[in-house]
Amino acid sequence: MKRSAEVTRKTGETDIQVKLVLDGTGTAQVDSGIGFFDHMLILLAKHALLDLQVSCRGDLQVDSHHSIEDIGIVLGQAISAALGGKESIQRYGTAFVPMDEALAMASMDLSSRPFLWFDVPFSTPLLGDMETEMVEEFFRAVAVHGGITLHLQLMHGKNNHHIAEAVFKAFGQALRQASAIDNRISGVLSTKGIL
Repeated sequence: MKRSAEVTRKTGETDIQVKLVLDGTGTAQVDSGIGFFDHMLILLAKHALLDLQVSCRGDLQVDSHHSIEDIGIVLGQAISAALGGKESIQRYGTAFVPMDEALAMASMDLSSRPFLWFDVPFSTPLLGDMETEMVEEFFRAVAVHGGITLHLQLMHGKNNHHIAEAVFKAFGQALRQASAIDNRISGVLSTKGIL
C-alpha cells in the first residue's frame, strides 16, 4: 500500500489543498499562483519521487508570504501523515546537489523533533514573482509541521536561480532517502522505540 496523505487548510489568507504520495514517481500538479515557487515544488517532487498535487488561493495582492508559508505548513503535515508511525524508514537522508556553479546540501532526520538550520544566502530580493527570503520560511514551515530536523546549506554559488534550484532538489533527494523503507529495520530506527 502506498503511503499517502491529503491535507487542507483554509484561513482568511489562504485556501490550500495538498495531496501527496510518498511512494510515487515524481509527478506534480502545482498551482500556487506563484510561478517560480511552482517550478521549485515540481523539482522537489521529481527528486523526492513523490506524487504531489498542490492548489492554493492566497492573498497574493499582499505578497507571496502567506501562500508560501502556508503551503509549507500543509506540505509538512502531509509528509508527517504519510509517514504514519515511521516503521522501517531509513530516517536519515543527506544529499549534495550541484546546479552549474551552485552546490547545495540538505541533511535531514525524520525524528519528530522539528529544527531548521538554514545557511543559504541570496543576493537578490526576488526570483521571478517570489521573494527569496521565502525560501527559508517555506522550509521552516515544512520542518516544524513535518517534525523534521533539517539542515540546508549553500556550499557555493552565484546565480540565485541555480542556488534555489539546488536547495529544493537537495531537499527532495534527502527526503527520498530518509523516507525509504528498509525491511531490516524492525519498528523504528531508534533505541527509544519511538520517533
